[in-house]
Amino acid sequence: MKKQIALMSVLSPLAAAAQNDSIMYGNDKMNVVIGVITIIFIGLGAYLFSLDRKIKKLEDEK
Repeated sequence: MKKQIALMSVLSPLAAAAQNDSIMYGNDKMNVVIGVITIIFIGLGAYLFSLDRKIKKLEDEK
């Protein structure tokens, strides 16, 4: 019984937060968040790709 109460106490805030999704979608804020995260990941990928090329160039010189 204690496990069920503990599980419910952990999941109840998540369920309450899930009901407020209309706030994010209603004002198109979710699209902005997804766009910003996408730009960050693309930038991070480009940086890692260029860093990898520079490291390979340095390894080939030795």
